[in-house]
Formats: sequence, C-alpha cells, structure tokens
Amino acid sequence: MQLSDLLVRDRIACDILSGSKKRVLEQLSELIASNEPDINQQEVFESLINRERLGSTGLGKGVAIPHGRLKASDKTLLAFAQLKEGIDYDAPDNQPVDLLFALVVPPESTQEHLQILAALSEMCRDEQFRQQLRSAHSSDELYTLLTHWAPKQSQ
Repeated sequence: MQLSDLLVRDRIACDILSGSKKRVLEQLSELIASNEPDINQQEVFESLINRERLGSTGLGKGVAIPHGRLKASDKTLLAFAQLKEGIDYDAPDNQPVDLLFALVVPPESTQEHLQILAALSEMCRDEQFRQQLRSAHSSDELYTLLTHWAPKQSQ
C-alpha cells in the first residue's frame, strides 16, 4: 500500500499552532474525521489518547505517530501535521515534537497497522526528509513530499 492510498490533502495541516499534546491530538482527530461522515471526531480522539496512555508514540527527532483502532470504521485513515513550534510529547529523546502522523485502523487490521507504522517510522528516520517536511510552506507541498518519498537505495 502506498502512502498516497491513505493520505489526502484535506488531512494535512501545515504550520499549525498547538500548545500541548492533548490539543494536537484533538487537531489530528479533526483532520481524520473531516470529510468522513461515518467517523466521529471524539471517538478518534479517544482512540489516540487511550493509546498514548499506554506510552508515548513519540519516536524522537521531533516526530510522533499517534495511532489507534477505531471500531466505527472499516477503513484506514491517516493525517499529518507540521507544527509551527515543537511541543512536549514525552519523546524518548526529550526533544519537542513538530511532525506528527495520526493513524487509525479498523480493529481487525493488525498486520496492515504494523506495516504502515513501520513504513512511517522508516520515512521519519531520514534526516534530510524530516528537514524537507519542516521547510514546507503549504499542505500541497507537504502532500507532494509525503506521497513521493521513496526509501534510499542501499549501496
């Protein structure tokens, strides 16, 4: 599955202000639920916040991937936010987070869930790519970067 299969421009936010972890999870929940009449924003938020209670989804280097399962959905949904300023996210390196993916999957999508998390994690390990995401000035620019990323070929 390609990122372009999961991510649409309407679920990408660029240069947003978010003063806390809770607030950014609310904003990501809004993005996921937007244009999805069968998806309840509050249920998305509860799924993301419940997963955070188990342990931070911060990866380090300014990146987090909050994720959860959504009983009311039969499809996988992804959102992305680039923050104007980093926030405290309880990341393992104690660095502020300013790049966030939010992922919700149906309850039975265990393998797909793990594959997507692995792909996003690999993408976010690329320092040059993280810098490109931070330098983007629009949701369209972020969309292009995110949907055209390819892993570097080992030599």
